[in-house]
Amino acid sequence: MTSGIETINELRGRQTDAPGASPRAVEAPAPSVAPQPPAGTRPDGDHRDGVLQTLRTGGFEFETGGVLPSVDIAYETWGTLDADGSNAVLVLHALTGDTHVSRGATELPGWWDDFVGPGRTVDTDRFFVVAPAVLGGCAGTTGPSSPDPDGRPWGSRFPFTTLRDTVRLEARLADALGIDAWRAVLGGSMGGARALEWAATFPDRVRGCAVLAATAASSAEQIAFAQIQTRAIRLDPAFAGGDYYSAPGTLGEGPVEGLGIARRLAHITYRSDTEFAARFDRLPQGDENPLGAVTGPRGRFQIESYLDHQARKLAGRFDANAYLSITEALMSHDVGRGRGGVAAALAGLGHIRFLVAAVDSDRLYWPSQSEELARLLPGCGPVEYITSPIGHDAFLTDAPQLSAALRATILA
Repeated sequence: MTSGIETINELRGRQTDAPGASPRAVEAPAPSVAPQPPAGTRPDGDHRDGVLQTLRTGGFEFETGGVLPSVDIAYETWGTLDADGSNAVLVLHALTGDTHVSRGATELPGWWDDFVGPGRTVDTDRFFVVAPAVLGGCAGTTGPSSPDPDGRPWGSRFPFTTLRDTVRLEARLADALGIDAWRAVLGGSMGGARALEWAATFPDRVRGCAVLAATAASSAEQIAFAQIQTRAIRLDPAFAGGDYYSAPGTLGEGPVEGLGIARRLAHITYRSDTEFAARFDRLPQGDENPLGAVTGPRGRFQIESYLDHQARKLAGRFDANAYLSITEALMSHDVGRGRGGVAAALAGLGHIRFLVAAVDSDRLYWPSQSEELARLLPGCGPVEYITSPIGHDAFLTDAPQLSAALRATILA
């Protein structure tokens, strides 16, 4: 990803067909563990930073009524939990993210390496950082591609999932780790929605909360963008009603064309017209001719090549059913659901230190929506801004711009 502090001229001339980074190999789940270890330890006793671990939590009932006999939650940790559990920080990933926030024992790069780690904003020399994978995804936590008790992928039988379901599952993980309350919960985009849901669902277990580039409830426009993505996947002939797996945990098969279309649309909303114009303008890709010919396919513009590249990368590392599951969970996001509306749900959270942040060029989660969220949160200060030309994704690339504000509020 490009850095938001780069000038527009520096964004020009990028290779749009360059291969992406190889997806991180997911380690095999750890054995089942006791649900309540002593405070200051991890369930499996593994004290290496940035190593994938799994907690088996038993049966789980979903908000909409579905039930699974056993649910695993995958997570990674960094740092050491204090004896009283008071230095725990929960970091929550965005839609297609995973648990690997920062490099550790594996030395594999993390998606927030410049923000989480020793001496960084979220200082792992000071805090015990926990990063779980979302329920319904494909990063280790139980999802549609996971095996049922008979060893078959859940597929179309996987229950409808909400972000509130994920938060309740994460609370089980906190219990197992000996964490009564989080010093801070933070995330961006879908991770920000989860952070806010944590504060509303377990207000006595959250001391500070940072909501980056996210809203209190998904807007009609955000739902509209997501609906097109989910339809693209379901209309792919290879979708097979959601039961397309050759084996549990299989990635890169099934409705990959539909998933690619979904990713193309999503990625357009994640970036900005300013970035696209600076990087690609109307230039052709290599020696391809976008004007086409009398017969045969036409060539591509650079922006088309770039979107094709993004589609291929995701389809090779992500399960289409998982994309459906968590996209629809985000579509259903509404912190006020069953709580008398958004304003009523937020009114009682004045004891929590909040930081709300927006990206000034975001065209998916508009800054005005962050301003409204901050207005409804009792005692919340002014919205902090990430200044970047690239759009929504700047919450990933330029989060260190928030360092001073975070250290003065929820990480004080």
